[in-house]
Amino acid sequence: MTLFQIVFYVYLSFLFLIALGIIALSSIRAKDQKNAARYEGNALVMVPCRGVDFSLQENLQSLKEQSYRNYKLVGIVDSPDDPSTAYLRDAGLEIIISNYPCRECSGKVRALSTAIKKYPDFNVYVIADSDITAGKQWLEGLLDPLADPRYGAATTFPVFYPAGGFWSHFKSAWGIVGKSMMQSRITRFGWGGSLAFRKSLIEDPSAFAFFSESVSDDTAITKICKQRGLEIFYSRDSEPLVRSPEVFHQVVEWANRQTALSIAASPAVYRYGLMYYSMEILLIISSIILSVFVSFLFLLLLIPEVVKIIKVAPDLKESGWRIPLLEIILPFFYEYNLIKAHRMEEITWRGNSYMLQKQNN
Repeated sequence: MTLFQIVFYVYLSFLFLIALGIIALSSIRAKDQKNAARYEGNALVMVPCRGVDFSLQENLQSLKEQSYRNYKLVGIVDSPDDPSTAYLRDAGLEIIISNYPCRECSGKVRALSTAIKKYPDFNVYVIADSDITAGKQWLEGLLDPLADPRYGAATTFPVFYPAGGFWSHFKSAWGIVGKSMMQSRITRFGWGGSLAFRKSLIEDPSAFAFFSESVSDDTAITKICKQRGLEIFYSRDSEPLVRSPEVFHQVVEWANRQTALSIAASPAVYRYGLMYYSMEILLIISSIILSVFVSFLFLLLLIPEVVKIIKVAPDLKESGWRIPLLEIILPFFYEYNLIKAHRMEEITWRGNSYMLQKQNN
C-alpha cells in the first residue's frame, strides 16, 4: 500500500467519523425536567416597543389572552409619539415612557429598567418582544419552571414563520440553530424575546446596575445566572411565532447581530460552533468532490444532511421544496456568521449602535 493510499484511507475514516458524529448530535433532543410544583406568584410582563412590528396588533392580543392569570402586562415606549402607542392603547395596555438614566445601555434595556423600577414588587419579570405571537400557555410554560429553585430564569426560542420571499424562508431555517443551542446547557442562553427571571437576580443594587447598563438584556441575565450557579430552563412548549417578512440584507444583519450577542453571552458558542460547522462543511465538500472524481457512492457521506433535513422538515413545512437547498447552504452561512460576529465590536439595533460587552470565558 502506498503512502497516498494510507493517507486517503485515513482521511476517509476521518470523514466517516464526522458523519457519525453529526448524525449523533442531530438525534439528540435533550429535555429539561422540572418538578411537579406550579408557580403561583405574580409576574410583570414587559413589552418594549419601538415602531410597529409586523402583526403587532395580533401579538399584543396574544399576550393579553394567557391561561396564567396572575400577571400584569405593560408596554414601554421611548416617546408618546412612537407609532406603537396607538396599538398599545387599542389593546388596553398601560403605557410606560422609558426614562431610566443609564449611559451604556440599549434602548430595550432602558425600557425594561424603567418598568422594573416602577413596579419593584413583582416576584418574576418577563420580557416579551413586540414581534412575538404567543400561544395561550406561553406564560405558564415560562413561569412554572421557576417553582424549582435550581432555575434562575426560563426561556424558549421562536418559530420564524416565513411571511415573504426566499430569504424569509432562509431566516426560518436559520432559527433552527437557536433551538439546537437551547438543547445544550453548554451553549444555552436566555433569549430576550421570551425570558422570565426571578426578581432576586437583580434585587441587589450592584446586580441591577449591571443589568441596567447592559447592551443586551438576555446577555446580562444569562451572566447573572451563571455567576450564581443557577440554571436556565428551556421551555420548548412555550415557543412563540415570529412572522418574518425580511429580505436578504435584513436577514444578514439580523443573523450577524444574533450571533454576536450569543457569543458575547457565551464564548463557547463561537468555539463549539466553529468546530462543528467546519467539520460539516468539510464533509459536504469532500462528498461532492469524491463523488465526482472517485465514485458516486461517496454521496453516502451526505446522509447526515439527509437526517437533518428529515428532522427539521416538521418545523419548516412552509418551506417545502426549499428545505434541502436551505440545509446545504446553512452551514456555510453559519460559519460566516460566527467569523463575522466574533470580530464585531458593536451592533446596530433598531437604528442605534451599541458596543458589545464580551465575556472572557
